[in-house]
Amino acid sequence: MTEDRDLLGRWQDGDKAAGAELFDRHYQQVTRFFRNKIRGTPEDLVQRTFMGLIEALPSFRGEGSFRSFLYGVAYNVLRNHYRTQRRTPDIDFGVTSLAALEPRLSGIVAERAERRELLSALRRIGVEHQVLLELYYDEGLTAPEIAEALDVPVGTVRTRLRRAKQLVREALEQVQQDHPLVDATLTLLPDPA
Repeated sequence: MTEDRDLLGRWQDGDKAAGAELFDRHYQQVTRFFRNKIRGTPEDLVQRTFMGLIEALPSFRGEGSFRSFLYGVAYNVLRNHYRTQRRTPDIDFGVTSLAALEPRLSGIVAERAERRELLSALRRIGVEHQVLLELYYDEGLTAPEIAEALDVPVGTVRTRLRRAKQLVREALEQVQQDHPLVDATLTLLPDPA
């Protein structure tokens, strides 16, 4: 199987088939990344992410994985999306939640109460923290890969992951008086390695 980096380079050189293969490989992951962060369908942001890959390719040092590079571009697309929507270029994603950015953002209906509670709690914490948790738990990126994607030190990622889990706990406790349900919900987020 062709490496993602090779496909990206070939796509940059004009090989449309390489671009299509790269798109097909990562479309679902990138769509999932945006799905619960915006209102509506994420196709436009997914397209911008893949176009952003080509634009950002000169800055790709090749030290980390392609996936960390991909999610770094996707995260920047998300930030630009909200800055454009809000016409506020200085949104602090460390503290601003999706609920504050899009108060009418509807929840994804989940099968289990814990999943719904967790999703609700994730939407009430800062976007930066939500992205960290999703990259780690949903997408399976390692702390070093997340560090590269977000251009921060690995130690900072680990600290922010712990802080993000604590913020989720606090968000759950604000609306849930049933501490066993809070604990059960948090089992969906085991401690980072």
